[in-house]
Amino acid sequence: TGRWKVFPVAGTAVTTLGLLLLHQLDENSATAEVSAYFFVFGLGLGLVMQVLVLIVQNAVAYEDLGVATSGATFFRSIGASFGVAIFGTVFASRLGDQLTDAFRGAALPPGVSVDTLEADPRGIGALPPALRPEAVHAYASSITDVFLYAAPVALVAFLLAWFLKEDRLRGSVTAPDATQTLASNPVERSSHDEVCRALSVLGTREGRREIYRRITARAGYDLLPASSWILLRVRKYGRVEPAQLAERSPVPLATVMAAARQVEERHLAVREGPDLILTGRGREVAERLALAREDSLAELLGDWWGPDRPTDLVRLVHELTGELCGSERERPHDRHAGREGREGREGREGQEGRTAARAG
Repeated sequence: TGRWKVFPVAGTAVTTLGLLLLHQLDENSATAEVSAYFFVFGLGLGLVMQVLVLIVQNAVAYEDLGVATSGATFFRSIGASFGVAIFGTVFASRLGDQLTDAFRGAALPPGVSVDTLEADPRGIGALPPALRPEAVHAYASSITDVFLYAAPVALVAFLLAWFLKEDRLRGSVTAPDATQTLASNPVERSSHDEVCRALSVLGTREGRREIYRRITARAGYDLLPASSWILLRVRKYGRVEPAQLAERSPVPLATVMAAARQVEERHLAVREGPDLILTGRGREVAERLALAREDSLAELLGDWWGPDRPTDLVRLVHELTGELCGSERERPHDRHAGREGREGREGREGQEGRTAARAG
């Protein structure tokens, strides 16, 4: 739909609720209760994390796309580092206070102190049985206090989310990369590399057959997807032998032969020996199919595909369209060139032989 603002707003609200619920836990909480509260918390984070980089990418010009993406992931990693340090300090401070209050006036075993318990919770096993519940409670209370202190941060994020301007998403930014949306390390890509990745994902995500069905409908023709597939390959290679093409591609032979029959019946291609070559009408149809593919990719680029669009974007769209029209693996053997080459070699050898005979 291109509407994204609901996700950061709802996500930060659910995250805040999840943090407040997690603050209610203690050492006696049931596993089901803990799991339910963490599910709420994770749901909130999931609604937010996937959209943050997309929002940044959608807001910048093409020239700034690589810098914006790298900057977003970089500052997120910085924020994560600060968050771990700050809330780790809160936990350590609260744990020290809780343990001090719990063991005030109590005789601890040799080698066990508040400092050692802070450093290693396994020291709880060395405590007398009467003191262990107090130590466990100190740990549980300190951890849940961290969730309470984090809740205002999530609440501030919720309030800020309302001020985000909701521009309609470009199609090319709707293909998130897990290294950008979830990973903690900054991702470095140029603007061209980022768009190339996104268009490649979007161009293949729906499946090859669906892509050919869509471009056929977009071009305004009533053809089998496989017929469009074979027309684009004849356009690229000049001629193809259907049986050989089936051997070199993942498309079943029966599907290829049905497509070949349809393009012949529609007078889009004719046979020249075992090969198919395009008619004038077939060349026109194949050109419109290729243009439909280019238009569908250009649509994903939104306002980046303007009158002054960068040449590398134009080249990228042409390259992706070319890949859809056929791969090097599917390229037919040039039998005619091979025959001409043999005839040429034989002619040269014969001429050389006659020249040598005359010289002798």
